[in-house]
Amino acid sequence: MAEQLHPAAPHHLPPFITDPGGTDYLMVATAIILLGAVLGVGLLFLRLHTLPERIAHKSHKLQFEIVAVLGLLALFTHVHLFWVIGLFLALIDVPDFSGMFSRMAGSLEKIAGIAPGRGGDAASDVEHGIAPPAEEPAPRPAAAAVPTGQH
Repeated sequence: MAEQLHPAAPHHLPPFITDPGGTDYLMVATAIILLGAVLGVGLLFLRLHTLPERIAHKSHKLQFEIVAVLGLLALFTHVHLFWVIGLFLALIDVPDFSGMFSRMAGSLEKIAGIAPGRGGDAASDVEHGIAPPAEEPAPRPAAAAVPTGQH
């Protein structure tokens, strides 16, 4: 490189200055570091963005699906409120109403004398005019005669 120096150039050039047509190692290292930083920040962003879904994955299926939809809305619309709502919904333990209602329905079917799991079918049969199988009414105890009082 010393033979090709311009007469006005300084005699002691820094080591990152390369010969014409040579490989610029500083630029290659900078490109690799920049590519790694962009990929790292992108992965960190996506990991943070899926945080509500990863939290809600342990909960009920319906709650997980709602959180996943809110996460997709936040990703595609860039409205951060969807992400915040999804995070709060993932952190809140929603009670299992379906289990409670199914236990209530089972108890009511037992009281009504309907086979377990046939409550909806029995209701639709009644709506369509199909008579349920006749059941023997339970005998009622005879009512005691109430004496009329004298005034």
